[in-house]
Amino acid sequence: MADKSTLIKQIDAILPQIHCGQCGYDGCQPYAVAIANGQANINQCPPGENAVIEQLARLLNLASKPLDTTYGYPKPRAVAVIDETQCIGCTFCLRACPVDAIVGAAKLMHTVITQECTGCERCLAPCPVDCIHMQAVPELVVNESEGQKTAYMQQARERYHFRKQRLAKNQQKKPNPEINQSQQIFSGDIFQQPNRHTKQATIEAAMARAHANLATPTGKP
Repeated sequence: MADKSTLIKQIDAILPQIHCGQCGYDGCQPYAVAIANGQANINQCPPGENAVIEQLARLLNLASKPLDTTYGYPKPRAVAVIDETQCIGCTFCLRACPVDAIVGAAKLMHTVITQECTGCERCLAPCPVDCIHMQAVPELVVNESEGQKTAYMQQARERYHFRKQRLAKNQQKKPNPEINQSQQIFSGDIFQQPNRHTKQATIEAAMARAHANLATPTGKP
């Protein structure tokens, strides 16, 4: 049996790199660590389906088993799409994306970089105006070659780790006491979690601004 760090890399190489969190862990790498440590089963990855379970079973010399559907069911591959006419620029989806596939800024329209999106769906729940939906990926992309799939997985893996490193680095920075509370919520790469009442007030204010803008006739202040 390989040493623990090598085993984790081998397990992670098999996982689909969707980073959806359905397995109960933050991403594929943390799930790989849990499997290597005997803290998680090999059948907790709905996106990986039976193919991933069988590969993990062979690697670990374990008996294969059916997908544990308490963690979810397999779905057709899809990517997130933002209705830019409805987006209020709240930045919640940016904070949720595990691979930084969404770009935008506070109070400005956000958009998804389609080729970077893993289809994890983690941006859906935080959106306060439900302006994000999943769009099926064309069959041509779904039926890509093994080499293309490997390259796609490696890209998603690298983006996941880059984001984790970026967040860890930014957490080491001292907060600026001169920045007011609303700026703390929306500024920088780290989402400073407000309390529930502050968050709700921020959402309501953003929605009010969006509704006001929609109500203003074109060409008038």
